[in-house]
Amino acid sequence: MSDDLGTLFCGGAMAARVERLEADAIVGATRLAVGRGSGGFVREFAGGAACFAEVGSPLNKVVGVGFGGVPSAGEWAEIEGAYAAVGVPVQVELAQLGDPRIGAELTGRGYRLVSFENVLGTELGGRRWAGSADVEVRRDAGDGLEQWLDVVVDGFAHPDDEGVPSHEEFPREALAAVMRDMAATGDTRRYLAYRDGVPAGGASMRTDGGVAALAGAATLPAHRRRGVQTALLSARLTEAAAAGCDLAVITTQPGSKSQQNAQGRGFSLLYTRAVLVKEV
Repeated sequence: MSDDLGTLFCGGAMAARVERLEADAIVGATRLAVGRGSGGFVREFAGGAACFAEVGSPLNKVVGVGFGGVPSAGEWAEIEGAYAAVGVPVQVELAQLGDPRIGAELTGRGYRLVSFENVLGTELGGRRWAGSADVEVRRDAGDGLEQWLDVVVDGFAHPDDEGVPSHEEFPREALAAVMRDMAATGDTRRYLAYRDGVPAGGASMRTDGGVAALAGAATLPAHRRRGVQTALLSARLTEAAAAGCDLAVITTQPGSKSQQNAQGRGFSLLYTRAVLVKEV
């Protein structure tokens, strides 16, 4: 791996690519829930989408807006009405590189800032990432979904206490449902990491349009600080480069161990998402 490439600059065009991939993943997983009769909905607008899978789902949010026009007050009122009808607040994840008029509009409508997410990225062309002698990473061939789910959900159920804590907590069943649906959308690949032959952590990667989104990364508590996430990062970056992707991205909590691991593997902070919520 080359660590001398400098800080990657992110402008509006790059952010739009990343936000589109994120929105497509959330929309795809939500539509799977809707197809099972969950009573959910997907409403695409302003380059993004308002999604609701079911009560208590991590998929219930507005994503990707800011790069396809500015929604009118009437459009926001319709979105707010849709969430009010199912009894959940409106949560908007707004990229700082999106149209600033949207943030001003939401503030005027009574949304409050509750958290942030960091989006980091790295260029992939001409780079190599070394594996680990202590951690073996295997890509799931297709029949290991349940084992992968057990490891990843268990890891997420015991969050690391470093960095800014998440503003959300979800029951195991909700996390498992979302992970299952996200793994079934688009070109999503699943990975398990092993230490001494025992599953220690898991992760996923979704690719589209030359962008590889690294997600679903979790390590079981007994195996933390043993290089598991670093090994999973290296394996996914190697496959992303081989697949022809030019950019890899990862979303983390600010100041978290995940952010530290990513920056240690050559990622740069691209932009931040503000998480805004309105009770309806």
